[in-house]
Amino acid sequence: MKDKKHMSNNAASPNSLSQSLLKYTATLGFIGYIPFAPGTWGSLAGLISFLLIKPSSQTHLLIIIAGTLIGIYASSVAEKALNEKDSRKIVIDELMGFYVSVFYLPQRPVLLVTAFLLFRFFDIIKPLPIKKLEKTLHSGLGVMADDIMAGIYANIILQIWIKIF
Repeated sequence: MKDKKHMSNNAASPNSLSQSLLKYTATLGFIGYIPFAPGTWGSLAGLISFLLIKPSSQTHLLIIIAGTLIGIYASSVAEKALNEKDSRKIVIDELMGFYVSVFYLPQRPVLLVTAFLLFRFFDIIKPLPIKKLEKTLHSGLGVMADDIMAGIYANIILQIWIKIF
């Protein structure tokens, strides 16, 4: 019969299992490991999942709230596991930022694609205060906040566009 010490070395501990699951969540599985433009692929995952789910406004808001809270926690754990501050492999922030960019917009393909492009633009360029959020907030909160703000910028522009045209 194996002793407990020997068994615990062979079996994954609940702590390491939950850390692995959170890292998997933060990287959206394999998406964060795509070697080129993982943020764009994470945003594209947001677009595709949005098209598949077609959430109502209430569900959309719940997805944003829950996804952001999960993203903050998962990103914090993933940063430690990956040993990288705001690792390029963490892409849950892009997924949630995209969801913010299309919040309360008509679900027309042209608007969704434009939201995707605007979100990527603001996420890459990082105008104020996006860059400041990224630099001043720490851990998962900093990882998520700059993408949420990029999504807000994209959403505001599209809301104005819809009102004018």
